[in-house]
Amino acid sequence: MTAGGREPGRGMSRSIVVRGLNIEAEWHGPPPDAAPSLVLLHEGLGCLEMWRDFPARLAQRTGYGVLAYSRPGYGKSDPVPLPRPVRYMHDEALNVLPEVLDQARIRKTVLVGHSDGASIATIYAGSGQDFRVRGLALLAPHFFVEEVSIRSIAAAKAAYETGDLRARLARYNAHVDVAFKGWNGAWLTPEFREWRLDDELAHVRVPMLIVQGEDDEYGTAAQLELAREATYCPVESLLLADCRHSPQFDQPETTLEAIAEFTHRILTMHEGLAPAAQVEEHAL
Repeated sequence: MTAGGREPGRGMSRSIVVRGLNIEAEWHGPPPDAAPSLVLLHEGLGCLEMWRDFPARLAQRTGYGVLAYSRPGYGKSDPVPLPRPVRYMHDEALNVLPEVLDQARIRKTVLVGHSDGASIATIYAGSGQDFRVRGLALLAPHFFVEEVSIRSIAAAKAAYETGDLRARLARYNAHVDVAFKGWNGAWLTPEFREWRLDDELAHVRVPMLIVQGEDDEYGTAAQLELAREATYCPVESLLLADCRHSPQFDQPETTLEAIAEFTHRILTMHEGLAPAAQVEEHAL
């Protein structure tokens, strides 16, 4: 994992290669040998740049290091073949994420996932025990497919084909058709209706924080209910009013505070791992 350049106000850019694919990544705050780390996993139509200033603010608020990256097919990362399989999130969790953690030299972490990224974090934690992962902070997660999800994803397809969604996404994604169709095509296949994470939830062995918007156009509070029913680990939930599918943007202060308090309790109070006293951008 090598250091790259940095724009003012940005983290240190990193280059990660997983299975021959170049992955863009960015680091904020102290390195993993100086403080615990938070690893951000973006949504199905997200990428590194679409986190906006959230990684920097999270590093500043917590004193921990923050790693954000674009999964293959997104942002400036290398493209992947289409169509993506129904199990594409399992592939990301089991084949890509552990390599990213290894190359970033992550020691102790809480995975912070949004939407698809929250599902990927859950799959990883529920498919095997990686003692580096001490908790999951999940924003608008998908644990099963709801009708509201399919309706909104079908509407996104229409907006991409006939509206300005493609142009807006192209500002952030070098391979915009791969990014959109890989996600949209998989979700709209008939087979995806049976996609569920009950088994993975049952095998998660670390505390979970779930933040869900009451007005989420892609999911409902039924996702929270399944997590409480299926898991044996502690599950904390926060249902936010006036909040759609992106709590980190719709209710940024509440979301930041919830993640900061949760991660501090796990990584510092329980694990005894202190955050950095002064948050700076370090070269790894």
